[in-house]
Order: sequence, then C-alpha cells, then structure tokens
Amino acid sequence: MSACVGVLKRRLGAHSPAGFASPLQPLRCPGGGRWESSTRTGETLRPLEGVRVLDLTRVLAGPFASMILGDLGAQVIKVERPGAGDDTRAWGPPFVASESAYFLSVNRNKKSIAVDLKHPRGAQIVQQLAGVCDVLLENYVPGKLRQMGLGYEQLSGLNPRLVYCSITGYGQTGPHAQSPGYDSIASAVSGMMHITGPEGGDPVRPGVAMTDLATGLYAHGAVMAALLQRQKTGRGVHIDCNLLSSQVKPPDDEPISSQYSPQVNAV
Repeated sequence: MSACVGVLKRRLGAHSPAGFASPLQPLRCPGGGRWESSTRTGETLRPLEGVRVLDLTRVLAGPFASMILGDLGAQVIKVERPGAGDDTRAWGPPFVASESAYFLSVNRNKKSIAVDLKHPRGAQIVQQLAGVCDVLLENYVPGKLRQMGLGYEQLSGLNPRLVYCSITGYGQTGPHAQSPGYDSIASAVSGMMHITGPEGGDPVRPGVAMTDLATGLYAHGAVMAALLQRQKTGRGVHIDCNLLSSQVKPPDDEPISSQYSPQVNAV
C-alpha cells in the first residue's frame, strides 16, 4: 500500500490542502476571475481536461458514470479492494488476465489502485486523494463511509470544493435507506418489469441493466451540473442519486421528499 502512495505522490506533484501532492496549479481566468485547473487550449482539449475524479464505486451504475467522465477527459482514479478488486472483474470469461469483458466495458480511461478502506491507513489514503480531487463517486450504503471518516461532511472539511456523488438503492433517508441496491430489485419495485415481456405474462427483467445505466447517466449529468455550479459558488455539493428514483417519480400532489428520494439532490 505504501508503494502505491509513493507512486501517486510522484505523479500528483505539488502541495495540496490535504497534504497530498497535486500537479494542478490554479490560475485565474483573465476575464471572470475564476480558478482553472488546466491551461491547455485548442481543438484537442476535452471538456473535463484537468478534472480529477476519485471513484469508489463498483459493479455498474457508478463505474458507468465515472467512465463517461473519463471519456470526457477527466482523470479517473478507481479504488478497488485488495485481491479481488471490483466484483465484475470475475464476471464471465476473462477477456485478458484477471479482467472480464464486463469489467472492461465500463472501466476504460481509468487508473486503478488497491486500498483497504477498513484499515486506518487505507482510509487516510482516500482522505489524501479526496483532498486533491474535484469529484468523488461512491455507492456504499448510507453512513458506511462516514464510519470510516470518509463521509461528505468529513471530506468536504478537507476539500470544500469537492463534488461528492452518492449512488444508492433508495437514497440517503427513508425506510429503505439501509437496504442494498440491486438493478433487478429496483426494476421490480419501480414497475419496469411489469411493462416488459409478453402482454399479460409474468414480469420480466430487461436484458440490459436499464436501472443501473439510467442511474449512472443521472449521476454523470448531476456531476457536470455541480462542476458548473462550483464555478459560480466556489464550493462543492453532495449529490444524492439512487436507483429507485431513476425509474419512478412521486405523484404530482405529493412532496418529493415525503416518500421518495430525489433523483439528484444537491445537499
């Protein structure tokens, strides 16, 4: 683990708020007085060039969102479990050694490190990385990362500009907040399975994980909006994005917070 930190420190360069090194030297825009992370210009500059994303997600919804951010030019640092890594590495026949085709389909344009978040030193590494990143994505059960010192309140204290995106099954609050989120369950609860398959037949799961993919798209869009908002306010936000809300919405006469978590909510 210490070897990984040494490599990252060498790659990430100068001083940062969390004591970790960063190559991104803030520069003022000549006109608007805002701060920029990159000085590259021209046709080769991608939209998110200079933006750094810390990806703590696994399986599909979160990795799909961070992959899109990577496609748009962001530097994505994917944090995986030591040994096994992301669950999807072992799904299906391996395309190359230790990597399944499923894993590769949603994890391109990323750099991966193995960190044990349950170890104090592992949590410290993530804190240091969060201090020099623009975006953090996670898909843990609400409250789990807070126990490790990696919740939004804790990390935003280290880096007030951090955009922290939480992807869950049912949102941060409510009776099912502590339930793990799975595409098939959210598809059933939301009613999607009722409109697939033969007419009059039993509910059928879609052949593609539509709930996970839709949630990943919502999360990606929310992160993009939060980065724009940060240019105006100078501060990051906590985004609450969940599987169920990507498929349903509350009745028009019911407050959005009374039963369902919002699709995207800046806290």
